[in-house]
Amino acid sequence: MGSEQLTSRERTVLEAVIQTYVETAEPAGSRTLSRRFGLGVSPATIRNTMSDLEEKGFLAHPHTSAGRIPTNKAYRAFVDSLLTRGQVAVVERNRLAHDIGRADSPIETILRRAAQSLGVLAQELGVALGPTLAKTVLRSLDLVRVSSERLLMVLQLEGGVARTVFVEVHGEIADGVLVEVTAVLNERLAGLSLDQISATVGSRLRDTSAGADARELLNIFVQDAGVLFGPTLPLADGALVLGQASVLAGQPEFSEAERLRRLLDLTESPQSLADAIRGRPQAHGISITIGHEHADPRLEDFTMVTAEYHAGSLAGVIGVIGPTRMPYDKVIALVSHTSQLLTELLD
Repeated sequence: MGSEQLTSRERTVLEAVIQTYVETAEPAGSRTLSRRFGLGVSPATIRNTMSDLEEKGFLAHPHTSAGRIPTNKAYRAFVDSLLTRGQVAVVERNRLAHDIGRADSPIETILRRAAQSLGVLAQELGVALGPTLAKTVLRSLDLVRVSSERLLMVLQLEGGVARTVFVEVHGEIADGVLVEVTAVLNERLAGLSLDQISATVGSRLRDTSAGADARELLNIFVQDAGVLFGPTLPLADGALVLGQASVLAGQPEFSEAERLRRLLDLTESPQSLADAIRGRPQAHGISITIGHEHADPRLEDFTMVTAEYHAGSLAGVIGVIGPTRMPYDKVIALVSHTSQLLTELLD
């Protein structure tokens, strides 16, 4: 049953309960709602309406309190039908723009700053997934000498993304050999995706007319293709970046040791958390998953609010994780604005 099957009075009372619980973390009673919101009806009428909402699954009645708290179903109805999206204050916009930094910073730095700043402003755990690069097309590459036994390979990828990878070599490589190998790699590999290169680089470099020294160097790219072009690239395959978990630890929900343990377990299992974020539909706009809607049972006490950002033709995810009791209007506005800001910086 969605909010469309609630009466006008039930909607009004449900919104009041949610607002009260979000702000105070305390169950809401009928007299409290009457005093705070002036609903135009008696506390007894409010109490009866709350009982009806409880029967319909929108409110729960903690044993130690006469008040009610919202259920996951209530939050879902609120987000889908009752919510008026908030506005990001000018000071918060300026804080995000300042904290995230310049567009010419490495994408890892931008995402880490974005997750941290967004988390602090929303008072939730900021999260970001890097763009998935495995399907990204290589435009060009260059080889730069770092030392007698190390080269730096600079990959220019589709969407304006650059990646650098160290290549270990056996002794000094002549300048002419570097030029020759760079030309061969660009001729044979440009226009292919990174996963195509990883899978086929051996056959693509097999019949080259390069000299003996160049072929020896090319063989390193064949032998180490999985490392040089594969998922060990920074932020390839949507690696996870986390903000500060400490902003959550002080919230009332985490005064219980078990809930705090679940939170710490999540932050110490970045791959599981990344999979949970990646497994959710990321349609245009905001994606919100509440409580039991998560596939991972460890997230049943949490809400995840995320949005896509874009770096050229690539897409990643930015957002927050927090208790289901969160100021959804403010959080949604902050996540949406941060995703837009990231896209402007990275596009």
